[in-house]
Amino acid sequence: MRARLFVAVWPPPDVVDALRALPRPEVPGLRWTTPDQWHVTLVFLGSRELAETSAAFHAVELPPGPVVAQVGPVTGRFGNRIVHVPVAGLDEVAAAVRASLPGDDDKPFKGHLTLARARERRGVDRSALYSVVGVPLSASFPVSEVTLVASTLGRGPAHYEVVDRLAL
Repeated sequence: MRARLFVAVWPPPDVVDALRALPRPEVPGLRWTTPDQWHVTLVFLGSRELAETSAAFHAVELPPGPVVAQVGPVTGRFGNRIVHVPVAGLDEVAAAVRASLPGDDDKPFKGHLTLARARERRGVDRSALYSVVGVPLSASFPVSEVTLVASTLGRGPAHYEVVDRLAL
């Protein structure tokens, strides 16, 4: 069975609560993501055979020792299309995953949680984003696992299902 896959780290409930508390002003053309979508993508794999990818996922040699993700300190943006919160501390984990499971693109890893996306490719008025970006947020959490996630697109937001887990 083929599936649209990515490898991710999910924040714990206390970090989700802190993200949920951030202001979400109405910005024309901007769609806010929901708590069930908040994750840090380590690598986007694209459409792959699930069984083969799961086997390769279990062969990933993750770095030893405790891994702590640092969220924030502020919200930011990627151009005029994405509002996000930066997440640091996952570079080694992402590099280990990407070494075993090369992604579908060559984009370098930039740890982040996506809070909102523009509905259209051209994005939204940058001045409208000024009320959203720069909001202070700081949190950290220990990372105990990485997950293999299937993404289903359709009307509305994407639906994510964790299909496999790998403990750190």
